[in-house]
Amino acid sequence: MSTAVAKLLSILDLEQIECNLFRGRSPQDGWQRVFGGQVIGQALTAAERTVEGRPAHSLHGYFLRPGDPKVPIVYEVDRIRDGRSFTTRRVVGIQHGAPIFSMSASFQSDEAGFEHQIDAEPVEGPEAIPGVRELVASFDDHMDPMVKAYFERDRPIEIRPVDFRHYLGRDELPPRQVVWIRAGGALGDDPAIHRCALAYASDMTLLDTSLFPHGRIVFDRDMLLASLDHAMWFHRPFRADEWLLYVQDSPSAGGGRGFNRGLVYDRAGRLVASVAQEGVIRRRRPAG
Repeated sequence: MSTAVAKLLSILDLEQIECNLFRGRSPQDGWQRVFGGQVIGQALTAAERTVEGRPAHSLHGYFLRPGDPKVPIVYEVDRIRDGRSFTTRRVVGIQHGAPIFSMSASFQSDEAGFEHQIDAEPVEGPEAIPGVRELVASFDDHMDPMVKAYFERDRPIEIRPVDFRHYLGRDELPPRQVVWIRAGGALGDDPAIHRCALAYASDMTLLDTSLFPHGRIVFDRDMLLASLDHAMWFHRPFRADEWLLYVQDSPSAGGGRGFNRGLVYDRAGRLVASVAQEGVIRRRRPAG
């Protein structure tokens, strides 16, 4: 198991400090803010720890304040309802005495019913796409140094973009991106870990999709980017340590916000999860 995957499992393994209270820590990797996917994954872990025998089928979260990676995040779970078929939990992440994240999550007993899905369009499989480090090496002379440094780091989630043009220049592209993702090592057999790991990974590329039509990237220093909310629906069982196809688009941007959607498919073409997010995408205002 790589060090990065071990760190991912570590940050998702919350410490229980009291009934309905959990403590999560951030990796000390030099970032000034806590990664949003980490908070989503930890909040879902906290909620999962208070539910027996029912998998999560949806979550809806709001980012309220930037997270401080230097101190732990305390997650308080409110057991709102335990019904005959559904369970509802509310989770608040707290730092420095103030909420930084609020999430509602719903859980359902396994149940048979009608089934349909929208299929993904055919794309190249992950084996036909070079790994990110190989792509970085081949495009070294044309790549922004910050992008290069980002992709060269050991990361818990492996990403293979089907189209790499967005990271090589400032062309205005359609607001759509498709990437293969998976955890960089085995996660074990607990389905809850795989849901939390996908929640973590779902925030890695989504907001970036709204920048495609404007020729901008998340590393541009004159841009202010921040997730505002994040929603997920889990449709079918999956493994986050096996390749998943993440199909993303951005139907709209306006008012300094970008709206993004994502569909996650497994290798068999089953739609396993859906994602929606809105975030701030605007130029930084001049100081003073």
